[in-house]
Amino acid sequence: MVFLPGMMCDARIFTPQILALSKQTPVMAAALFGGETVEQIASHLLEMLPARFALVGLSMGGIVALEILRRAPARVSRLCLMATTPLAETPDQAAMREPLIISARTGGLETALQQSLPPEVLAPGAQRLEILGLVRDMGLDLGAELFVAQSRALQRRIDQQATARRCRVPTLILCGEHDRLTPVKRHEFLAELIPHAGLKIISGAGHLPSLEQPEEVTQALLGWLSVPHERPRERPVEPLVES
Repeated sequence: MVFLPGMMCDARIFTPQILALSKQTPVMAAALFGGETVEQIASHLLEMLPARFALVGLSMGGIVALEILRRAPARVSRLCLMATTPLAETPDQAAMREPLIISARTGGLETALQQSLPPEVLAPGAQRLEILGLVRDMGLDLGAELFVAQSRALQRRIDQQATARRCRVPTLILCGEHDRLTPVKRHEFLAELIPHAGLKIISGAGHLPSLEQPEEVTQALLGWLSVPHERPRERPVEPLVES
């Protein structure tokens, strides 16, 4: 099983799941580096990943996971997408990243990290500050250069709705009920795109369900691993255009 973390995150974003699932299956986490486009990052990762693997991607990790699926569908045995979207960025969304890139390049990485993941995208509760502190630590450890590269990759990413429609492996779409970056409706649409995809909405979680509700996410992944391979039906879904 391969875990792909979100922007400026590392394996620590999946610590509870790695500890639990490593008892029954080999696991690895791969940081998102190797270029300034999603295509370059996916190509770099494919050079290091096993011949065949179950793939779990959170946020930007889910975006890269869809590109891996597009490039090497025969190597992906299962797919789980958390807190993510198949859509490209709009020009306005891409433009909003420019001040953050400038901040990171001029010594303001911590500020850029805080603005990229504001508190309100997580579920309310006492653990919110602790999780945000961990996200800050991960981002500072990874550094400003990677922040810029990942920001550029997100700005330039392509629409992956067609990739989602072609998916033919057991798929789980997972989201937090309080996620304001990638809301529940976006995940409902993504689940409709992928034939036979399951949808799990995690109560009491926002954009980082793997840390906010780790036991529930782990149980969802265990259920996904037990789903047998079937030949899915085609389901027509109208394309979504970001507004």
